Amino acid sequence: MMAELRTTLLDLVDRSPLMAAEHDRAGWVGLFAADGQVEDPVGSRPHAGLESIGRFYDTFIAPRQIVFHHEADLVSETTVIRDVVLEVGMGPSVTMRIPALLRYDLCEVRTQWRISRLRAYWELPAMVAQFAGNGLAAGPQALDLSRALIRNQGLRGSLGFASGFRGARFRGKRTVRAFLDAVSAGDQLRAWRSLGPGALITRGERNPVKFSTFSDEVAGTSWTKLIAAGSSVTASLRGPRPAVLIAELGAGGGAITRLQYFAE
Repeated sequence: MMAELRTTLLDLVDRSPLMAAEHDRAGWVGLFAADGQVEDPVGSRPHAGLESIGRFYDTFIAPRQIVFHHEADLVSETTVIRDVVLEVGMGPSVTMRIPALLRYDLCEVRTQWRISRLRAYWELPAMVAQFAGNGLAAGPQALDLSRALIRNQGLRGSLGFASGFRGARFRGKRTVRAFLDAVSAGDQLRAWRSLGPGALITRGERNPVKFSTFSDEVAGTSWTKLIAAGSSVTASLRGPRPAVLIAELGAGGGAITRLQYFAE
């Protein structure tokens, strides 16, 4: 990738947390293409189109103070993967820390780069448990969020957000953990057993790669920060070549059906 294009894509992505912090609604929504989508968290119903993305902003960004603790970036073709911890101020006495992986798919619209799809991988059940751990102090914030959901999203949208509770979660994490342990140790046969029939491995979004090539590249790396969101489990890889894996799991989470490998 040309250094100039990489810088352009990262500059666009950098504007998202800045505009969220400044509560610049028009600026933040304007980062998206007209047919853009936000899936936050992954597993919930996507917000499609600028009007729906605006309602997402009104519900989840406008009432809060959000600080992005930025850990790493990867740029693969026109996708930016950002490894972060989100510090979300829910109110005067409740602050959440949410490990997340943000995936920005970007497109060029009349010579201007825009976000075509934002996918935020974080664990809704874990966030709710952390939120409830604040006890009575979380009560007013929970009521405010519920009201904002109904006011901005309606019943259908609120149920769409709640669908983020579904997914592979514990079994899916076990499957991906076993796969990573095997492939990082160079045990290709044991890693292969975690893959479902016909599982597709791609470098980035669309470039198929052979399992043997992939496993040779990943052998010897360590992994951190498994995140289960919807039918996906993500992992951050640490080693000579930092990378991110996004695994899609079949029903029940017992096998990997699709594996996307992002590295520069």
